[in-house]
Amino acid sequence: MGKIFIYECKRLLWNKFFFGIMMIILFYGWQVLSGTTISGVAHTAPFSAWSFGDYLSRMLPLLWIGALFFLTFFTSRSARRVSVLTDAANAGAVRYAAARCAAALTGTGLLAVICIAEAAVFYGSYFGWYDWGGLLKPFLITLLPPLVFALGSGWLLGQIRPWLIYVWMTAPLICMALPLPEALGLWNGSFFTEYPIELGALDPAFAVPVSVVSAQCALLAAGIIAMLFRTKKVS
Repeated sequence: MGKIFIYECKRLLWNKFFFGIMMIILFYGWQVLSGTTISGVAHTAPFSAWSFGDYLSRMLPLLWIGALFFLTFFTSRSARRVSVLTDAANAGAVRYAAARCAAALTGTGLLAVICIAEAAVFYGSYFGWYDWGGLLKPFLITLLPPLVFALGSGWLLGQIRPWLIYVWMTAPLICMALPLPEALGLWNGSFFTEYPIELGALDPAFAVPVSVVSAQCALLAAGIIAMLFRTKKVS
């Protein structure tokens, strides 16, 4: 399985698409950091958990699209023709599915790391600020659940119809344009711009209401279940 994983990672990461999406993320990320994050959001410091979370929520659509693009390598016509051969042996099919899932997670995680590393460079160069411990929570609550859900749901949709993955890429863009309830405020960024003001304090400590945590945990669980279902389905 290790050799399959390495092969799939090379396919996903050593190609024009990966370098293209990486450059787009770096360019757009710097525009957000230097144009919006630098001023802080909701009267908080630029390097507060709230401002960092707002930056991540603005980057989420690109990361979501990148994650789904990775899946197109596995749902294309050529990939589906190869799957006919791997499905002939159940053990081989399971290993291929697990390796591909791990490779997609690795690629998506790398894009997220690039996004976060750019913020680290920005905070360090502009403010000389390096206290990253307090920013772990906004990362875990903002990026981890939706990206895992993107991979799990996208993989299932791609097995139904490959073109559904491209339709699914628009989901976060649509959410950003909708007036979502507070529980889903991470999807359009309203949580980071409105909730700190509701707390009624200047630069309040980062806190997440139960409704938001529940919604994100449900997304994470749904994504994990979808990936496990897709992997076990071939056995």
